[in-house]
Amino acid sequence: MRTPHIPTHQTFPSDAPTPRTVPSTPSPYDELAYLADDPLDDFLTEDPAPGRPVDDAEEPWRPPHHGRRSRRRNRATGLTTLVRLLAWVLTLACLVTLADRWALLYAERKASERLKDQLHLTAAPEVRIGGFPFLTQVAAQRLDSVRVTVPDVPAKRVTLTQVTASADGIRLHGDGPTELSGALVRQVHGQVLLSFADMNRELGASEVDFTAHGRGGVLARGALRVAGHDVRVRADARIRRDGPRGIAAAVDGIRLDIGDLATYRPGTGPTEGLHLTPASARRVTRETAKIKALLGVPAIVRRLGVPDGAVRAALHDENRLHRLTGAPRFLHELTRVNLVDTALAHPGLLKRLGLDVSLLTALTKLTRPEIADRFSFSFQLPKPPSGDLSLRRVTVGKDGIHADVSGTGLLLGR
Repeated sequence: MRTPHIPTHQTFPSDAPTPRTVPSTPSPYDELAYLADDPLDDFLTEDPAPGRPVDDAEEPWRPPHHGRRSRRRNRATGLTTLVRLLAWVLTLACLVTLADRWALLYAERKASERLKDQLHLTAAPEVRIGGFPFLTQVAAQRLDSVRVTVPDVPAKRVTLTQVTASADGIRLHGDGPTELSGALVRQVHGQVLLSFADMNRELGASEVDFTAHGRGGVLARGALRVAGHDVRVRADARIRRDGPRGIAAAVDGIRLDIGDLATYRPGTGPTEGLHLTPASARRVTRETAKIKALLGVPAIVRRLGVPDGAVRAALHDENRLHRLTGAPRFLHELTRVNLVDTALAHPGLLKRLGLDVSLLTALTKLTRPEIADRFSFSFQLPKPPSGDLSLRRVTVGKDGIHADVSGTGLLLGR
């Protein structure tokens, strides 16, 4: 067979297969040999990687490995279960708490209604039960603490602004929060407040104001209309206990001021009656006509304690008159002179001093009990159906009168 001729001017890459050339004069045998060695076989046959052994047996197919994804799915499933469990627990806790609070509110309302009925109150008190949870306390038939606030308690002429009481260790009677029949309060402590604002509204009628006067006193200041004149009034009230559950005010020191001219104290004592003020007495001694009018009344001269000879000499000599009336002792004695009887016997003297006779007549008709009744007050705590309830310490503060309350063995309900 003739060897095919390959042209020398064609070059091929070193890694490319050497192409076969067809001889210029084809031979039937050469064509058969060329066809038998098909170049597509080289293309369709994949050469093994360098250094890799040729394995005639084909490896079997295996499913892909997903280990990490499976673990993540298991973790997500476990987390979802935990969240659901927590949600159920929180929901259950909320329901239990709501039930406990509902039972508490129901018990407080029932207790408020029973206290109002048993103590004959005009308004239902505010009841607050302490401790949590409430249902466990009911199951044990014992409350940790209870606080009761009663506003506006009527007490004769006045209204107690607020009565508060706190109790611990209360024994319950009943089968449940909706079937409580009563309670036993072994010991209770509280406070009573009678505010000055309420006293001003109920006793003063916007004309008299009450304020604290010392640790146990109350001062009343205001105005009264007497014989067409506005008279300033001042009264001192001492607060005292009136029995185990009561407080009363003993009014004394009543004084009516007629401008800055004179003061009137009802009564017949040495400091009571109609008296000139120090400022008024000083003005009178500086006016010759007025002081001579006073010294012209023998009853006044005797009360002043001035010898008759000294008075006669002073009435005839103005220098002696001013020396006599300008002495501090004379001024002091002049303010102690009760002008009621003398003024009524000598009406003209009142006119010279600037006093109205009708006003003095009206003042003398005001008795001490009548004036004191305008500022006096008292009250009593309601008597409990059982046990003991009493007032202890009574004090006066800036806002009003305070009293401590103590009670034992109080049985509420059946």
